[in-house]
Amino acid sequence: MNYEDILYETKDGIATVTLNRPKVYNAFRGQTCEELIDAFSKAGWNSDIGVIVLTGAGTKAFCTGGDQNSHKGQYDGRGTIGLPIEELHTTMRSIPVPIIAKVRGYSIGGGNVLATLCDFTIADETAVFGQVGPKVGSVDAGFGTAYLARIVGEKKAREMWYLCRRYNASQALEMGLVNKVVAASELDAETDKWCREILQHSPTAIAIAKASFNADTESIRGISALGMQSLSLFYKTAESKEGIAAFHEKRPPNFRQVHKKSEEETSV
Repeated sequence: MNYEDILYETKDGIATVTLNRPKVYNAFRGQTCEELIDAFSKAGWNSDIGVIVLTGAGTKAFCTGGDQNSHKGQYDGRGTIGLPIEELHTTMRSIPVPIIAKVRGYSIGGGNVLATLCDFTIADETAVFGQVGPKVGSVDAGFGTAYLARIVGEKKAREMWYLCRRYNASQALEMGLVNKVVAASELDAETDKWCREILQHSPTAIAIAKASFNADTESIRGISALGMQSLSLFYKTAESKEGIAAFHEKRPPNFRQVHKKSEEETSV
């Protein structure tokens, strides 16, 4: 595959996958997901690669989730919601090598889900984490909710989704969302250090450990499939469309007014 939305490079047993859409804060569209699936599969099943680093181009964002410019009731690719997001998440979990999220700037929405799914997350002091779905008429009803709760606890996960607050790197470290926080100038070196440590250890033992960890939460894959079907139906509603319209028009959404009107029309 020829990559347009990502960069891919390998060196000394490390594969680096970079979301390369800085003009939209590294938000992903259908094509981006396809390229990520290809890159993770290529690196993950290459016996010369022992660890993968996922990061974002530029200094403003790791990833800000689905590109709303590609979202008009559905995204612009294949899959239940126009993004092969379930396949991407499954690929990240299924490959036998660890993935490290190297986070600068915003890690928001679907980007926060990607960082959560990685085996490790290393952030610099500029990193900002959070969810945004309910602000724009969306939600990740799978790994982004159920697995997130395993990482940070039910109360904090619900807070992140219901309130859509943002959390700095120190707060993310405290809740267990990231493994390490360093100064911006040290992020590359610290990530490389973790990679070098991983490469010293048995790849088979690590692969077994990763599969074992994932086995405990594998039921979430089924939850995700159900959730994405529901989300596809939700995207067709006036309530969800209001979130997209408000985003493009740069105004506060009127979710409750639209929701009430829809209920009244349904009851007639």
